[in-house]
Amino acid sequence: PICDQGGECQLQDLAVGYGKSASRYQEDKRVVVNKDLGPLIATDMTRCIHCTRCVRFGQEVAGIMELGMAGRGEHAEILAFVGKTVDSELSGNVIDLCPVGALTSKPFRYTARTWELSRRKSISPHDGLGANLVVQVKQDRVMRVLPRENEAINECWLSDKDRFSYEGLNSPERLTKPMLKQGGVWREVEWQVALDYVAHGLNDIRKQHGGAALGALATPHQTLEELHLLQKLMRGLGCENIDTRLRQGDSSADGKLAGAPWLGMKIADIAALQSVLIVGSTLRKDHALLATRFRHAAKNGQQVNIVHVADDELLLPLANKLIVAPSAMVDALAQIAKALADIKSAPLSQAVAAACAPVQIGEAARAIAQSLAAKEKTAVFLGNLAQHHPAYAALHVIAQDIARLGGATLGFLGEAANSVGAAVVNALPGSGALCAQDMLSQPRKAYVLLGVEAALDCYDAQAAVKALNGADLVVVLSAYKHGGADYADVMLPIAPFTETAGIFVSTEGRVQAFNGVVKPLGEARPAWKVLRMLGSLLGLAGFEFDSIEDVRNDISLDIGALVAGKLNNAIGDVRIVLGAPPAALQRIGEVPIYAADAIVRRATSLQKSADARAALCAGLSGALMEKLGVVEGSMVRITQGTGAVMLKARRDDAVPPGCVRVAAGLPATSALGAMFGVVTLERVMAAESQQQAAEQI
Repeated sequence: PICDQGGECQLQDLAVGYGKSASRYQEDKRVVVNKDLGPLIATDMTRCIHCTRCVRFGQEVAGIMELGMAGRGEHAEILAFVGKTVDSELSGNVIDLCPVGALTSKPFRYTARTWELSRRKSISPHDGLGANLVVQVKQDRVMRVLPRENEAINECWLSDKDRFSYEGLNSPERLTKPMLKQGGVWREVEWQVALDYVAHGLNDIRKQHGGAALGALATPHQTLEELHLLQKLMRGLGCENIDTRLRQGDSSADGKLAGAPWLGMKIADIAALQSVLIVGSTLRKDHALLATRFRHAAKNGQQVNIVHVADDELLLPLANKLIVAPSAMVDALAQIAKALADIKSAPLSQAVAAACAPVQIGEAARAIAQSLAAKEKTAVFLGNLAQHHPAYAALHVIAQDIARLGGATLGFLGEAANSVGAAVVNALPGSGALCAQDMLSQPRKAYVLLGVEAALDCYDAQAAVKALNGADLVVVLSAYKHGGADYADVMLPIAPFTETAGIFVSTEGRVQAFNGVVKPLGEARPAWKVLRMLGSLLGLAGFEFDSIEDVRNDISLDIGALVAGKLNNAIGDVRIVLGAPPAALQRIGEVPIYAADAIVRRATSLQKSADARAALCAGLSGALMEKLGVVEGSMVRITQGTGAVMLKARRDDAVPPGCVRVAAGLPATSALGAMFGVVTLERVMAAESQQQAAEQI
């Protein structure tokens, strides 16, 4: 009765089904000391039956052996390496695999019994995979999230980001009532008051300055219906400045894309590929469950080639890798394209050929080209970092040429739940309109932010906050109270994915609908209802919706066919400029695994993990630390533009020369500018560091 696994324990089920009511065990029972495996997994190792499922999972699926068996006979026990915890991004799966109560969920432990929980289906919003979930609920509160088996998508696994982020749904930062800023003071108001204020404000600015003075930004984690209504609302106001690509640093491809960028194939087809080139992705952190597909395929002979800005351990066999500074990524891809053209004796496209003319082919680039040329089933994938890169359009064009020459499929590893869906419903800038970065570098008079935390979700946090602070009206639709309180004029509470219905279009173009599993908290409302009301108050036509099904029908009577018709990775010619290495340090501003979106950032257990702790440090190579006289663990000041932050230095030999890894998407680094800009770094004397710590206290 005291076991947290009670009611869902395989050993208990067998004992009840086949055992007797009394035990025949007469010998002394041993006690095994519990282990600290980190903030996610709780242990009761006395219950362990030494099945070694947890050990095999790490070796065979996660790609890393973090648990093992030591000792013999009755002294045998499962334990981690000395001084280590279980830090894999897939670690929570051992909880499901454990047939007894030896490994249980630390965040869920002793909060509810399994028979008290209602089980409801849902879809993960945290990345482009669209993992299928079972959300377990007690008294209108999400208590636990488990995987729902779907062999075509997440198989039977779940990443820790999907499994434990539910804690953010119950965060004390939840916004539960509409709030209006008057005289610099926030006060709670009724919905009608807040909506009237927004409608009048937007209408007045449109009349005075025209629709082009408005701008709308949304995260691609919002539902398809919400993104559709946002773009419909703004276009009804005469505004084409709409964007969801908040972290994309280059908009020169706008107007030259043939359709919605997607994976280029079904997720399940990854296993059949013989050679792949992955550009700009720390695969196991950005797409943990896709990484398991590549890992399994690599064990069966698939050749995995990487072009990236950091030599991180991906826990899979690599055929070749080319690690370069961000400014050299275009050059690296151009080398591969030129080498492949030589091998195939085929011409490059005009734009790529012109850029490749001065390029010298290195050994690694030639090896990657040979890997792609030697196989029949191949693919080129652009990851999150490639899509955020300031020369993203050039990377896209060259990758397209590589795919054409090698007979490969070109694909994109989708960053968010609706990265594809946003393009399908045209939640993107119209012709001649401003993209997200231009809206912030060329400030608008008014902004509508849907799910956006500007200092954490945008490519250039400095420019974003400055633009919003200078606007006449900023309307924030958010599930949380956050830094937007500094620049917003009104905050409208909207429901997260567990409290609303909607559709996510995965990176493979799969349309997955889901329903809310609990009631909206407080006075929060689904964002589609809020946008519908705003459209009606503004007198716009086409906002007479009574249900979520009406909104879906407004998008299309056959959304699956609409999506299928929009999927296209082709891009027209873009001017390609090879990057010259800057004299100063280059920032590598990756978004850490547990800073991807607002819900994950508020999951307290995930923020205690090793990945989250490492992201709070500045990563420098050992050579650079020695050159600057920096000691690991000491404080350094990072300056970029008008902002500066102080971080602990961490030795990170995965970082190439002339670079420093300073994460984006974190409050600790939100004072800095562009994710891939030039920064300066200097040591902070101990006295200054202590003084700042005292001031923070």
